[in-house]
Amino acid sequence: MPGVFETLPALVNGNEALVRRGRDCTTTFLVEAGDTAWLISVHEGRVAKVERGPFLMRAWSFAVRAPAEAWQKFWEPMPAPGYHDIFAMTKGGHARVEGNLHPLMANLRFIKDVLAAPRRRA
Repeated sequence: MPGVFETLPALVNGNEALVRRGRDCTTTFLVEAGDTAWLISVHEGRVAKVERGPFLMRAWSFAVRAPAEAWQKFWEPMPAPGYHDIFAMTKGGHARVEGNLHPLMANLRFIKDVLAAPRRRA
């Protein structure tokens, strides 16, 4: 699982269309895969930094939390129903989204594409 998150800067920053879509997005959000937390810092549509936790009193705007197995299913090239989208995973009880949802909703397509970027590795 660690290798997946560490590939995000290359996968996102190498996709000019995705960077352009996120050009108004500057935020830091938390992704939790099982017991491991990751902070993903985005600056003007580019993934500036990916840090592995644990974190002590670090700020983030919103969080997406799911078991590692759910993320593995989410990153399959053709995810099964219920794992194809972060909100589908939430609806099915496989994930939680929490925190300040304004940055997420204002940049929804971009954030969803950032989180789904590892699907292109397969």
